[in-house]
Amino acid sequence: MGRTSKVVTGGLLVLALAAVTVPAGLNLYPALLPRDAATAAVVPAAQLAPTTLQGISGVSALSAAAPLPDPAALTAGLDAALAFDGGTFSAYVADAATGKVLYSKDGDAARTPASNLKLLTATAALKSLGANTRMDTSVVQGSVPGTLVLKAGGDSMLAAGESDPQAAMGHAGLATLAQKTAAALAAAGTTGPVKLAIDDSLFTGPALNPGWDMGDVDAGEIAPIYPMALYGGRTSPGSTSGPRPQDSAVAVAEAFAAALEKAGVPTTGTITRTTAGTGTVLAKVESATVAQQVQYLLAESDNYVAEVMARLVAVKQGQEASNTGAVTAVRAVLASLGLPLDGVSTVDNCGLAVGDLISAHQLVQVVSFLVAHAGTDEGQALGGLPIAGLTGTLGARFTGPVTAAAAGLVRAKTGTLHTVSTLSGYVVNSEGRLLVFSIMGNKLAGGPASAMPSIDTAAAIIAKS
Repeated sequence: MGRTSKVVTGGLLVLALAAVTVPAGLNLYPALLPRDAATAAVVPAAQLAPTTLQGISGVSALSAAAPLPDPAALTAGLDAALAFDGGTFSAYVADAATGKVLYSKDGDAARTPASNLKLLTATAALKSLGANTRMDTSVVQGSVPGTLVLKAGGDSMLAAGESDPQAAMGHAGLATLAQKTAAALAAAGTTGPVKLAIDDSLFTGPALNPGWDMGDVDAGEIAPIYPMALYGGRTSPGSTSGPRPQDSAVAVAEAFAAALEKAGVPTTGTITRTTAGTGTVLAKVESATVAQQVQYLLAESDNYVAEVMARLVAVKQGQEASNTGAVTAVRAVLASLGLPLDGVSTVDNCGLAVGDLISAHQLVQVVSFLVAHAGTDEGQALGGLPIAGLTGTLGARFTGPVTAAAAGLVRAKTGTLHTVSTLSGYVVNSEGRLLVFSIMGNKLAGGPASAMPSIDTAAAIIAKS
């Protein structure tokens, strides 16, 4: 391993350990103190838990003079790692700085990307919507006295409780919205029960994409798409499987009605739908930024949030905010960025549809674009790529003896379907070259888990090259 890689690895481990140990130290240390402060021993300053993270020193910028990997050695290693009888592999590796192709195994063949397709959706959302944009969920005065309209603005990461300004999921909370609404009604002298309606007309067309397998829908991989939802279209925070709400907008409205009751505003009658949410705004809550939501959907591979983001792109681009309009809008934004889509088939925007097709080369072009534009809105997507062995959907991978050396170094988007496993991202190799790669396993007879060891081994070889 070269010097640069050792330094970077050490720095990443420092950060990872600090992130874990600082909160633990701050929370546990007071519990160890004697109850009588006067009897507490004086703790040396060097033993006090840190209150801030220190910057890492000794990490230098990447050098353009760092040698490229030996293509012959890299090819031999990757060919061996991807020799697999239980399916097909395609792969593509390039140098980020020069674009030089270092390895290609059917790299231009269109394959099913699974959730690697989210890289395209994330790029388009950040470019079109803007990294710092927030989505409003608001309460407006209805046209009929005593009526409130809950208006959806595209936040699919609402929480039932109070807003959490430090979180992406639950940044906007319905309890906070209810408290603000109760205060506004009290200030206006409004008393008595109110009738609640929903305006979720921001999105149009079928809520389910016909390209999705109903087995995946029933298993909770996705749910009907609405422009407001709790917990990414789930019944509770952190839920990763099982049934989902079939009408997320109604689920939000029911949770909001309960929050209004707690805030002292009783509701009456049945919740209805309207398109008349244009009255005076009584209260609103704002979502996390588009960048924060995009980073979340990449790290956790959230299908629902990805599809909502794509429909918001359609709204921004003046397209119909339907499945078809969202696909068209995302492709249009990517084309405007100069990303070639020849031969690319996109049926949805989360990668759940088996009809999605793209090559490993084209996925590398998307990652290369993000790396080259790290300081722009689009480049904010890089912060959502899982870190091997540490975060997101890569948190439990790269832990074996063959791949552990790449833990903390590889940053990449995962993708899994019943017979698909993919990984696309970047890594600074042992010589200090930034390399971009995509590895795509399709037609996997043993399922996606059967290919992950080969994929992770290949990524580790790229890291060590």
